[in-house]
Amino acid sequence: MNALPALPPAEDEVLSQAEAAYRQLRDKLIMLEIRPGEPINDGQLAAELGFGRTPVREAIKRLEVDHLVVSYPRRGTFATTVDFTELADVSEVRELLEPLAARSAATRANAAMRRALLDVATIIAELDPSPAESRELMRYDLTVHRLIYKAAANPHLEDTLIRYDNLATRIWCLVLDKVPSVSGHITEHVELLKAVAAGDADKAGELALHHVTSFEETIRKVL
Repeated sequence: MNALPALPPAEDEVLSQAEAAYRQLRDKLIMLEIRPGEPINDGQLAAELGFGRTPVREAIKRLEVDHLVVSYPRRGTFATTVDFTELADVSEVRELLEPLAARSAATRANAAMRRALLDVATIIAELDPSPAESRELMRYDLTVHRLIYKAAANPHLEDTLIRYDNLATRIWCLVLDKVPSVSGHITEHVELLKAVAAGDADKAGELALHHVTSFEETIRKVL
């Protein structure tokens, strides 16, 4: 499988240890490398990630706000369970905001960001759609959405959509074994990325909405 390009931080952004720990733990929870209901041991995670306990604890506090972990007095902290009843609520928000982000990105993205979008589109178009690679394919889904959110140049919109996309991705990852193929879900990003890069706001918005609605339909078929 082609190497997934790292999503670069902003040019003036130097990640603190707490921010780096937060991002790594967040993606472990999203991709179910930390399973729903699994206890969160800050000391163990600090050793595993190579951070001190303080930045890991700060990261865990932020992950509570994201509804990815939950703490109970005298019991400890755990990865949240995946609640399929939240699918409709998550999709309702995304159906409104994903097209907005795509349209904004098509209008506001700078030249470097448009090149990055096309580079990712080229990589995705050449992916091996093997079912064995389903979980790795989902990392491309995260990359595409985060690139578009950043290109939209609205940090409040970006922050909100990352949170909801994270919840949606957890749901998807939990049913991966029941979904016949995720390759179509990933490869349909190619046209979306091209539309954004070309500055076609209307088409980008339409494709973003289709992507979100088809996601919900696919999940409901396998529940």
